[in-house]
Amino acid sequence: MKLSTKGRYAVMAMADLARMGAQGPVTLADIASRQEISLSYLEQLFAKLRRAGLVKSVRGPGGGYRLARAAGETRVSDIMIAVEEPVDVTRCQHMAKGCMETGARCITHDLWDELGRHIHLFLAGVTLEDVINQRVAGRASFASPVLEAAE
Repeated sequence: MKLSTKGRYAVMAMADLARMGAQGPVTLADIASRQEISLSYLEQLFAKLRRAGLVKSVRGPGGGYRLARAAGETRVSDIMIAVEEPVDVTRCQHMAKGCMETGARCITHDLWDELGRHIHLFLAGVTLEDVINQRVAGRASFASPVLEAAE
């Protein structure tokens, strides 16, 4: 699975907005400069984020964008969904059809499908506030069955 720039850049831009937005509306040009993202690409992403209700635009002098809700209430999964970045690691195009030519699911389908669910759950458990306050590292840690068996 490879996460496209669409999802990564949307989360980067939203984290920047969350960090800098306390000072007032933030322009896309400022975000583009700080995060080294194309301004035209950000405009496309923010149109989707605005339609999803994650950001609000402020017009006029001193205008820009603000978060529509608090950083602690904005989940990373919401951002990914807003910019249409699916977290699907199976090779199946449609759930009704399997990934094999016969229409059956491949032997590892359930493995990759469950991994996709774990990724989504992880992203749903992380807010922009967590990201900007660097509270993400270590969240995926868990006791390894191999380590427990060795003890």
